[in-house]
Amino acid sequence: MKSKRFNNKQPLLFKHFARKEWSLFAVLGKVVIIGTLSVATADHSLAKSTHTATMEGEESTSVDDDSGGVVLGEVEVNGSRVPMLSQLSAKTVTVITRDDIQQSGAQSVSDLLKLTTGADVRQRGGFGVQTDISIDGGTFDQVAILLNGIDLSSSQTGHNAADFPVGIDDIERIEVLQGAAARIAGTNAFSGSINIITRKAERTGATVEAQGGSYGTWGAAAAATLTHGAANAKGRHRLSIGYDQSDGGTDNSDFKKRRAYYHGGIDGNKYRLQWQAGIISKDYGANTFYSAKFPNQYEETRRIITSAGADIRMAQNRLVISPAVYWHRDYDHFQLTKGLTGAQAGENYHRLDNYGASLNATLNSAWGKTSVGIDIKADRIISTTYGELMDSSQWKSISGTDRSYCRKDRRTSTTLFAEHNIILDQWTLSAGVMANYNSAISGGMRLYPGIDIAYRPNQEWKIFAAVNSAMRAPTYTDLYTNNSAQKGSHDLKPEKNLTSRLGAMLRKQALTIKAEAFYSHATNLIDWVYQTQESQVYQALNIGKLDNVGLSANIEIRPQQINGWSSCPITAVKLGYAYIWQTHDTEQQISKSLYALEYLRHKLTAQIDHHIWKALKASWTLRWQERMNGYTPYCKIDGKIMWEAQRYSLWLSADNITNHRYYDLGAVQQPGIWIMAGGKVNF
Repeated sequence: MKSKRFNNKQPLLFKHFARKEWSLFAVLGKVVIIGTLSVATADHSLAKSTHTATMEGEESTSVDDDSGGVVLGEVEVNGSRVPMLSQLSAKTVTVITRDDIQQSGAQSVSDLLKLTTGADVRQRGGFGVQTDISIDGGTFDQVAILLNGIDLSSSQTGHNAADFPVGIDDIERIEVLQGAAARIAGTNAFSGSINIITRKAERTGATVEAQGGSYGTWGAAAAATLTHGAANAKGRHRLSIGYDQSDGGTDNSDFKKRRAYYHGGIDGNKYRLQWQAGIISKDYGANTFYSAKFPNQYEETRRIITSAGADIRMAQNRLVISPAVYWHRDYDHFQLTKGLTGAQAGENYHRLDNYGASLNATLNSAWGKTSVGIDIKADRIISTTYGELMDSSQWKSISGTDRSYCRKDRRTSTTLFAEHNIILDQWTLSAGVMANYNSAISGGMRLYPGIDIAYRPNQEWKIFAAVNSAMRAPTYTDLYTNNSAQKGSHDLKPEKNLTSRLGAMLRKQALTIKAEAFYSHATNLIDWVYQTQESQVYQALNIGKLDNVGLSANIEIRPQQINGWSSCPITAVKLGYAYIWQTHDTEQQISKSLYALEYLRHKLTAQIDHHIWKALKASWTLRWQERMNGYTPYCKIDGKIMWEAQRYSLWLSADNITNHRYYDLGAVQQPGIWIMAGGKVNF
């Protein structure tokens, strides 16, 4: 006789287990009530110490030093308006983990992004001092840059987007979201977004580190952490400072960089408060920044940031209210020829204020996860060259000079968000819209919808598809620049973009494979161009329609996770490849493009991490790429050897081991081999 099965439930798969009394309940994804004890669900509990991996956080058996929690490789990512576990998210998010950061020889966020297949990093010098970052064939102005979810993008210029007040050791992970993402990260996410998540203090302590190497490069940094309070209201504080300087390795690329950053917060049972503040100051030779005709350019930038926010949980944790306020001020002093002062010599000053407030509400119900929000952001620039001429009575003196800010402009952007996520056993559907009104753009409120869908036939496979739209308003540089090398235009229209993506991912024990394809259709694209072969000044123009078709594949193998291979000296092998084909349709006469048409046709990356002896290990990376519009393909190999003990670490790195001289941007030849050595002590 056929017996009746009373329990046909699927077994639970635990991805993350912290050593806390409530950990088992947290991963269940349900409210568990024992007497009067209510435990937050996994939907709202952040993965506070989660160790994720380059492709959506694959499984790891490592133990996190800060929390003591055993990490099994699942993390909440911001692939939608509602953070959710990466395997459940309908949108794929590439994650650069804390482990990736430690293994790499990176000196900056820009260095870390070089090994992300969809990212394009173009440098004029080392340490991320002069860097343009783009995604999937876009330009440097088309990426939203966020720090702990707060937008740091500059409405003056995307050239200064990489002015981060954090050091490498401050970063827990970096989330890279590819494709139009306006409904998630706002209007600046035209071709994607980059969200830097900083480390939270887990214990009271301090670190001190120093480094030095080629081209007169040296630097030092220190950090201190403090924790206090009980488990129901734990305070966390982290303060870091750093200084770096170098001769630069190439002509007119010397720099001095100073930074300080503080991140604090309180984690309570029903709320989480967090705040941050930072400053970064850079002085550097801006080699051929605007034009090769002026090789001795010079720039000084200062950025001050601050923000505060909260997550308030109500209605048995089904409702989360998240208010935030933010502000950052950017100072920019530029000389077309270093040492020559005055407007006639191409010297200008800018001061930009970006400030705003946002409110987001997330509701978990039987119908799914719903998020609605509003963000009101204003920016104001006062400048010697950008904006409309002010009455002389309104001029503001520039400290340390005999000049004054005599021009100004401002605009306000009001953005409404709405998104609904349906999560079933095998499906996730995420659909939403961004409605934006910009005071500088005619036409009233504009809508930018998007939809993402993922299908999980089993616990190993994930198939995903998405269609999303976005827009970008011209920067003040686009509108007002007028010098011997470039000329902006007041007639520029906002850029528009529609991106479609399709892909699949396999995660099986020690193996992770992800492959995807995308199609991006941009209209009214803004670029700086020579209109004829005789042109001497780059003109800002809407250059028409630009279609990018791309393919990418990533493979990661962790041999030690294979049964019987736990003693294998190789800890990770990573391979990535990206290909883009671009077509351009325009009625404008164009002879040469400065940015949009100089895209990466091919990008190949490879990395191997391995143990050598005891606490000695090494990481080796290779990057080969071919850029269009007259650039020669090149291959670059980097390496890092590390000794990591409990209380200290020592390392030796070599950038460009083969000493290959190559070009990433314009006529700026990149440095040859760059050797650095350093160490860190933990207290």
